[in-house]
Amino acid sequence: MSASSLEANAMLPSGGRRDNSRFLISGIQMPVPIGGRNIPAMTIQVEKTMALYPGTDMIVFSELAMHGPLHACAAEDPAVDEAAFQALAAKHRVWIIPGSYFVHRGGRTYNHSIVINPDGEIVGRYDKMFPFMPFEAGVTGGTDFLIFDVPDVGRFGLSICYDIWFPETTRTLTSAGVEVLLHPVLTGTTDRKAELAIVQATAVMFSCYVIDVNGLDAGGVGRSLVADPTGNVVHQCGQVAEIFPINVDLGLVRQVRAEGANGLGQVLKSYRDRNVAFGTYENGGASAYLDSLGPLTPMAKRR
Repeated sequence: MSASSLEANAMLPSGGRRDNSRFLISGIQMPVPIGGRNIPAMTIQVEKTMALYPGTDMIVFSELAMHGPLHACAAEDPAVDEAAFQALAAKHRVWIIPGSYFVHRGGRTYNHSIVINPDGEIVGRYDKMFPFMPFEAGVTGGTDFLIFDVPDVGRFGLSICYDIWFPETTRTLTSAGVEVLLHPVLTGTTDRKAELAIVQATAVMFSCYVIDVNGLDAGGVGRSLVADPTGNVVHQCGQVAEIFPINVDLGLVRQVRAEGANGLGQVLKSYRDRNVAFGTYENGGASAYLDSLGPLTPMAKRR
């Protein structure tokens, strides 16, 4: 869904949906090998999840879970890989977000993700908007947002890892009515602690659930986290493999947006009713100061 169509497709808070809708999302924090070829192991985890937690409505994997973090391990035939998860979704009548994977398209490389519904249909595609530069060099950022509705439940959106560091991405999604932000990540770096703070802050700033799923081994340092629209941590994983089912309450999202977290600030309404026009977004965000910071390159070795 393009940014220009988001506002037109935004739904009213009630949207004809029942109140206090609950939806069971199972995140899967699992090892991702450096050489890829992880789809058989992911398949086992789907089967295990549905055997242990048959009430699961949606399964979310981590970023680059299919083939790992190396560009050389990009999907050779993405349609075949996608079909494997489409079959699993249809078999178990479950939504599946199989993390992401590098794809080559039009001479460029993208960090790409899909959303599969319980009929096994791909209902949305998304290219990571903010590759982790300068370390994710050679990856092109996407320009279109991904928003989808789960019938009779609510509105969901997807961002990938570094995207969440740029609040404009979540602002765009939540201004279009997104209530649950799905956030596959691959973070194995020392900034994971900062990222967890951003996840928690994002949830309360935008009155939404954030489902942050990290990997292990070459797929990250774990510590996946779920935060609710009041900013509370619902669950945080350790640094071992874990399937974590979380029953999100969309009624809580709607209550917080209508009345404030614990009856306090109603942040989305305050943003809507603001008096200020943000000059930083004029002229495509041009800034002489930002231009003065120099090129986006890795930190040089001290001499």
